[in-house]
Amino acid sequence: MMLGLAFLSFLIPRPLPRRSSLHQFSRRHLNRILFDWNEVRFQNDDENSSTKSQVGDFSTSLPPPTVTLDADDYRTIHAAKILGVCNNDTIRVGIISSHMNDGLLTDTATIEWIPQGKVKKAEPLARSGNPPGLLRIHLHNLKHAYAKSAGNGTKIGSEPISINVSLILALPRPLQLNRVLPMISQMGVDHLVLTGASKVPKDYFGSHLFRKPQLLRDRLIEGLCQSGDVRLPHMVILNQLWRLCPKDEVDETQNNNSNVLDQLFPVEEYARVVAHPLRHSENGEENNPHSHPIRMDQVQFPQQDIRKIVLAVGPEGGWLEPDELDWFVKHGFQHVTLGPRVLRSDCAVVSLLALAHLVVSCSREITNNESKQFQEIDQRNSAPARL
Repeated sequence: MMLGLAFLSFLIPRPLPRRSSLHQFSRRHLNRILFDWNEVRFQNDDENSSTKSQVGDFSTSLPPPTVTLDADDYRTIHAAKILGVCNNDTIRVGIISSHMNDGLLTDTATIEWIPQGKVKKAEPLARSGNPPGLLRIHLHNLKHAYAKSAGNGTKIGSEPISINVSLILALPRPLQLNRVLPMISQMGVDHLVLTGASKVPKDYFGSHLFRKPQLLRDRLIEGLCQSGDVRLPHMVILNQLWRLCPKDEVDETQNNNSNVLDQLFPVEEYARVVAHPLRHSENGEENNPHSHPIRMDQVQFPQQDIRKIVLAVGPEGGWLEPDELDWFVKHGFQHVTLGPRVLRSDCAVVSLLALAHLVVSCSREITNNESKQFQEIDQRNSAPARL
């Protein structure tokens, strides 16, 4: 009998040991905790408005700005359970940009736990990992997210990392929009235009995301926390595609101020691109240039020094043929495709944005290499010939 029990215990697999010790000592620095400007507190609350208007003029003699978060705030829970930080530990934080202020960031912010209630120790709870109370973050060494020229000609902040990719997106289903917005901000876009289309039901604009615009902003901030950036996309919402630009010349003469397309994306600066699956040839017209789309690396840019691109992505069924597709081509959009497959909006958006960023960055590198080659040639020609 004892031998049988021993044999059965040998066959039954034992549970794996807990790996709590690994999580206690590991740090994940992939995220950046972000704050709004109204959450930042300076030394004197009365000087908040004047200090915020002079972003970047932080005096080293004054105490650094601070942010105090409640115990039930999701950022406090993230710092306690995921990061597992203790007093005086450094974390990566940032202040989100707005229409009045630029975004700031730092990698050397220090934290301070403030216990509440019966908790006495200023550290995350041992068993549950919950925060002991309030979380105060001291924002040391704040700097601009990108270089900004000062009055004396010097630059403030880090190297400029401009976002030269914008997106025009036909509004997807609300659940899918809730999922794709963090992806868009992670990839990085300058302008985000949510527009209607013939295949987009009108009731999509009546979803809870548009009744509470803060939800849209929260989803974009979620993606920024993952990417480590602080610049929110400039969002524009249009319930009809034709509001981007007048449909015909009559409307264009009557509504000169309604040309949103030319105001946001001038044709002299932006390469306009519309994404659509391989277009079906009509009546066997193989010579139709619109029936032969190009790849992303074949896009023609109007400027060689600074490459900017705006990408129009349709609904899951694609843009309406031929009306909407011809409308884009009429307004200077180049027809690109990922192939004959019809993709979902989230898959198409991520794939096309990745290709757009790659084309812009590769074009910039090629331009820099060409300029270096020309400089070397000029130096060789200007050098005196040796006899």
